[in-house]
Amino acid sequence: MFRSSRILACAAAAVIAAGAFSVMTPGVVRADDSGMKETAKGDLIDVATGAGMSELSTLVTAIKAADLVEALKGKGPFTVFAPTNAAFAKLPAGTVETLLKPENKDKLKGILLFHVHAGAAVKAADVKTMSLTTLNGKALNVVVSDDGVKVNDAKVIKTDVVANNGIIHWVDTVILP
Repeated sequence: MFRSSRILACAAAAVIAAGAFSVMTPGVVRADDSGMKETAKGDLIDVATGAGMSELSTLVTAIKAADLVEALKGKGPFTVFAPTNAAFAKLPAGTVETLLKPENKDKLKGILLFHVHAGAAVKAADVKTMSLTTLNGKALNVVVSDDGVKVNDAKVIKTDVVANNGIIHWVDTVILP
């Protein structure tokens, strides 16, 4: 399941124990063992809108509606737990449309910032049961079990999509504060 022998050599124990696996997106590179990033193809927004990332289009639309583009293009590093389009589709009918309205911008911003940890970017190899503070000030609970890695109620389904200012991990559920 791993596409890179380096991932297998460096992170197999942590990743397999977590039940997660790394999937590389074409044109996106990983962080190396030292924590330094190889040359990535841009910041989090550039990567999220790049090749192989069409499953994050609803998230990108929401980030734009909440005026968070510049923040996520910032220095970082950030760890983003990115809900996929399917995750947004699991919300009650009309929820996404309602949140995207200008009058709900603050609520949308609060939800989106609950998906972002600022500080050392958390790679799959570093995952353990822990708590991470988010940009909205509330904690996310990361739990590693035989069933995989969960962030609150969201399962991590793709890991370590690296940008020059952080890391994106895809999740299957929108995490609500």
